[in-house]
Amino acid sequence: MLAIFLQGLAMSAAMILPIGPQNAFVMNQGIRKQYHLMIATLCALSDAVLICAGIFGGSALLDQSPTLLAIVSWGGVIFLLWYGWGAFRTALSKNPELAQAQMVKQSRWKIMLSMLAVTWLNPHVYLDTFVVLGSLGGSLSSDERSWFALGAVSGSGLWFFGLAILAATLSPWLNTGKVQRIINFLVGTIMWGIALQLARQTRLF
Repeated sequence: MLAIFLQGLAMSAAMILPIGPQNAFVMNQGIRKQYHLMIATLCALSDAVLICAGIFGGSALLDQSPTLLAIVSWGGVIFLLWYGWGAFRTALSKNPELAQAQMVKQSRWKIMLSMLAVTWLNPHVYLDTFVVLGSLGGSLSSDERSWFALGAVSGSGLWFFGLAILAATLSPWLNTGKVQRIINFLVGTIMWGIALQLARQTRLF
């Protein structure tokens, strides 16, 4: 069963490692040292729910409801455009340190809602967890499926906590005006790039 556990962990890591909305959000909160461990926990829990749902039969839901997938996809496009615009505004501001300080003043609930939107309105999350991990885990026996899911969930949790802690540790070097401009410009570019890709791939119902 250890081999199945490691397979799930490796597949989960392969899905999560590419920079996307979740990773960018966790990294930014780590750099700001603002509820970064809470955000990592919520990301890990959200991924655990999605991974288990995909592996234990949820993948059929997307196959049976293309309209639901389209709704989620266009919601994700709108949110990613909005989030990317905020990153570009910070990057282009005359004083990025002040812009960052104003963002740090955001309430815990607003940050939590933004993180949940980054996760649950990102159709790539459903494709990774429901389609890829779901199809691989669903083909295993009942016992093997549980170990595969445990490995995938473990990989997700280790990554998000590691990213949050690393970003917070490097915060003194990353939280400068010049670096913040670069980071926010990259984040905005990634968000808009993903939004454009989703818009091209998604049909209008």
